[in-house]
Amino acid sequence: MSFVSRPKIVPGLVEERRYQVAMAAGCLTASTLLVLPTGLGKTVVALYVSAEVLDRGKKVLLLAPTKPLVDQHYDFFSSHVRDAKTGAMNGNMLPAKRSKVMADNDLIVTTPQSVANDLDNGLYDLDGFGLVIYDEAHRGTGNYDYVTVAGHCLGILALGLTASPGSDIGKVEEVCDNLSFKRIDMRADDDPDVAPYVHDTYVNKMYVNMPQEILDVIAPLKGLLDDYFRELRNLHLVQPNWPVSTTHMLSIGELLQRRLKRGERSLTVYRGLTVQSICMKILHAVGLAETQGMTQLRAYMRGLNAEAEEAKGNKGGKELVSREEYGTAWKIVSETKAEHPKISKIMGLVSQLIANDPNSKVMVFAQYRDTCDVLISKLSMIEGAKVGKLIGQSKGGLKQKEQIEVLDRFRAGGYNVIVATSVGEEGLDIASTNAVIFYEPVPSEIRTIQRRGRTGRKNDGEVYVLIAKGTVDEVFENSSQKKEDLMRSRLEKLNCDLSHGGLRATEAGQMNLGLFGGGR
Repeated sequence: MSFVSRPKIVPGLVEERRYQVAMAAGCLTASTLLVLPTGLGKTVVALYVSAEVLDRGKKVLLLAPTKPLVDQHYDFFSSHVRDAKTGAMNGNMLPAKRSKVMADNDLIVTTPQSVANDLDNGLYDLDGFGLVIYDEAHRGTGNYDYVTVAGHCLGILALGLTASPGSDIGKVEEVCDNLSFKRIDMRADDDPDVAPYVHDTYVNKMYVNMPQEILDVIAPLKGLLDDYFRELRNLHLVQPNWPVSTTHMLSIGELLQRRLKRGERSLTVYRGLTVQSICMKILHAVGLAETQGMTQLRAYMRGLNAEAEEAKGNKGGKELVSREEYGTAWKIVSETKAEHPKISKIMGLVSQLIANDPNSKVMVFAQYRDTCDVLISKLSMIEGAKVGKLIGQSKGGLKQKEQIEVLDRFRAGGYNVIVATSVGEEGLDIASTNAVIFYEPVPSEIRTIQRRGRTGRKNDGEVYVLIAKGTVDEVFENSSQKKEDLMRSRLEKLNCDLSHGGLRATEAGQMNLGLFGGGR
């Protein structure tokens, strides 16, 4: 193994990989959106580019969306960059202290919110900076603070890091426009210069059959849904070929809100809004029954029941709870002790993984916190399982410091199983795992790629995706796969459009390595 030997990089720490050198060389030629799968060293490419910019006497600003990510990047860069001062800051610091961090350091790692506010308020400027790095750059849409900061970075080289910007070419174009990227450089696991560094990740789709008790709950709810969807059709709010789906319900809601804002006060608008609200509630209930389990559905329906009893409760909710079909479903849900078959499937998987290798580390992803709680309770019963929970901050969740403590304990072996919501998908440096389990597929290719990237980083890994037959799980799994398949070809076309026939999406070995470091 050969190590990087470059000015500003501590020797003997970074393995020299040809594809990373090539990508860094390209990033130094023009502002770049860099797309590289999780575990293949986006941060190392950023290190290469930062070192070169620092060696030219310019400063570097690295933005990360959360404080744990800021801390992670600070630890990495402060230990890998030499002959330069590295500082970190966040919105909890007093403005004067942030200003001092900016003035006293050569490489500054920070959350975007504090920098955006400081720049808008004229606390300091970015004179003397030669590079701005946007970690998780796919966030750079709408009014996210990356966009504000980018408005103050005209003439400064930009580098965006992401494992997956997604297949929605409109959103990727928006990111490139907002953050001033002029080219896209990407690699996949099967590219020739990347393949030698990739461990095999085996994806196993595991199907479960829906038990009759859950089907008996779903049937009356779907009957109700059909009735209300028919009413929307009679109100001429539904296109003839539209199936009943959350996407179409959201479209109807947006249409009715626009009509309301224009001043329309018709029966169609008011009744349409009520029925649309009822359909959304039923769809959510059906989704919980199909993909999550009775515990989660029971909690949701209890909430609907309680709201319906309130004098100022939601009109649609009151109507829904009063329906006979709803009462039939609620009776089963309130009395049953059945759980979703995914629970026993995951228990069997985790038990087998730990039995086969007591040093195994397993990560389980679930969409909902209620599901996380159920899984933690069940998995903690397995001999040898030391189970931790990783959830976000909102609504009494884990503070960022607590999230970091969970991950540190996972790395140290205090936990060997982590049950996580989406907070575990993005960015955080999670210890290499033997297996990742999806409690349910997610329709987002970005989130699927990020989840999958939590294994196969330092050794071969297994991914297990649990799919309930005949449910929305199958729809989401197919949707995610199609989007992922489309992503690369669309990114290559966009890169061609960005460069107007100039720089193209870099193929392995195509970049002139001499561009990096001036051939030193």
